[in-house]
Amino acid sequence: MTTENRPLSPHLQIYRWQWTMAYSILHRATGIALGVGTLLLVWWLVALATGPAAFESAQAVIGSFLGRLFLFGWTFALFYHLANGIRHLVWDTGHGFDLDVAQKTGHAVPIAAGALTLLTWILGYFAI
Repeated sequence: MTTENRPLSPHLQIYRWQWTMAYSILHRATGIALGVGTLLLVWWLVALATGPAAFESAQAVIGSFLGRLFLFGWTFALFYHLANGIRHLVWDTGHGFDLDVAQKTGHAVPIAAGALTLLTWILGYFAI
């Protein structure tokens, strides 16, 4: 079998970088981050059920600077994944495929996720 005339499979060196590619990659990355964050939530709940010493240890990790930074990123991942999921649900109805609409909604997703993340953390901070 000769491979001279066979087309090469497209990859990142062939495609021109576009915002939609970045948004798609970010959607997948936020899905992974949500899975990791869920493991952290399970650890926290198990520590809560185990007893005061285990819960105090979990609270120390989650309440540290890195723990809160991770929670902030997890909150962004949650809202990004949610907003992009809503965008995909609209696409499932057959709407929003026009290039300008798809581009505008693509740009709106990280903006909405950032705004909702900040709003959640600000409201959470003042509720304490």
